[in-house]
Amino acid sequence: MSEHRAEIRWRRQTEDFEYDTYNRAHRWSFDSGVAFPATAAAEFKGDSEGVDPEEGFVAAVSACHMLTFLAIAARKRFTVDSYEDDAVGVLEKNEEGKLAITRVTLHPRVRFGGDKEPDPQQLERLHHQAHEHCFIANSVRTKVEVAADAVA
Repeated sequence: MSEHRAEIRWRRQTEDFEYDTYNRAHRWSFDSGVAFPATAAAEFKGDSEGVDPEEGFVAAVSACHMLTFLAIAARKRFTVDSYEDDAVGVLEKNEEGKLAITRVTLHPRVRFGGDKEPDPQQLERLHHQAHEHCFIANSVRTKVEVAADAVA
């Protein structure tokens, strides 16, 4: 098994600490040395200078599906030239009446190269297997749907 770490750092930058005025800007840093600005979603008084947790969540689901898909395709000897996704997460009240990302819809577009290309049924199976084995999808209650286009 493995551990995965993230450092989240925030400091107050306002005179007061009132809901309407305190800063939401903070920083996400990772073991790789990559760090980037983060903030709250605009609906929760964030700004446009960083990634909000909701966007990060959707990106994590999408990236996990993609990386799992690429691994499965490589093992099946399909050559993937490009993979693009315009993932969408929906924040709404869940069954308990609490705000949650209740579903994420992936819209992967995969371009294959080489001599061997999957037919539509094989492509659907590749996405199904990627979903079944994606660590992030297996870690959350959010419904994750794949609405895959056959080829970019």
